[in-house]
Amino acid sequence: MSGAGASPLLQVRGVERRFDSTLALQATDLDVAENQFITILGPSGCGKSTLLRIVAGLDRQTSGEVLLDGRRIEGPGADRGMVFQSYTLFPWLTVLDNVCFGLRERGLPRAEQLALAHDFLAKVGLKGFANHYPKQLSGGMQQRTALARALANRPRMLLMDEPFGALDHQTRELMQELLLGIWEAERTTVLFVTHDIDEAVFMASRVVVMSARPGRIKLDRPVDLPHPRHYAMKTTPVFSALKAELTEAVRAEVIAAQAAMA
Repeated sequence: MSGAGASPLLQVRGVERRFDSTLALQATDLDVAENQFITILGPSGCGKSTLLRIVAGLDRQTSGEVLLDGRRIEGPGADRGMVFQSYTLFPWLTVLDNVCFGLRERGLPRAEQLALAHDFLAKVGLKGFANHYPKQLSGGMQQRTALARALANRPRMLLMDEPFGALDHQTRELMQELLLGIWEAERTTVLFVTHDIDEAVFMASRVVVMSARPGRIKLDRPVDLPHPRHYAMKTTPVFSALKAELTEAVRAEVIAAQAAMA
């Protein structure tokens, strides 16, 4: 854990993104403390994924800066692990070698690669599937593999862009519990984009709501629900109240976005 008064792990300072003449993201500030799990909500096209890609180093802001551990982000790096909605696995590699891929690129000895990969495959519930290929796995299992691959690199931050969006409802809820259990054990700092308000509340230490385009942070709401979290928590009055507040905030921005297109 960060000590009292420690600088945030991630600092987003005046970050703006223009695409030609279109302002997609207004000057945005965001601090993320070490070990926090931040979820980002907002209407489609509000800049959630753009902000995440800028933090990942996959896109470049028009102005402003992003600092991780006090160092300016200039491009992708092993200190940030990215998990997308699409599973982005290499179909010609086994599950084990998919998880080893980043470790191999970093030059770790093969024995160390295998030890880390097997450890994280066990944590995501794929201990018996190391020699399978992606096409032999369900969508949920493929996303577990992608999660294991990202975590095995021991990133300072895990960046997740709608990672469970392509999964069926039951699998999605199981994946939420799996990821939250891993986070509760590992305490890897997470920035997680989602459209699902239940998911945002259930997973988060804080929920950030973004406005309609051009995106800005409209609401930054702490979530003080206890850990460990269980799916039954979603039926509690405290959870329902948080969900209602966030639903109203997001709904207002969706209406604003629709009005702007009319």
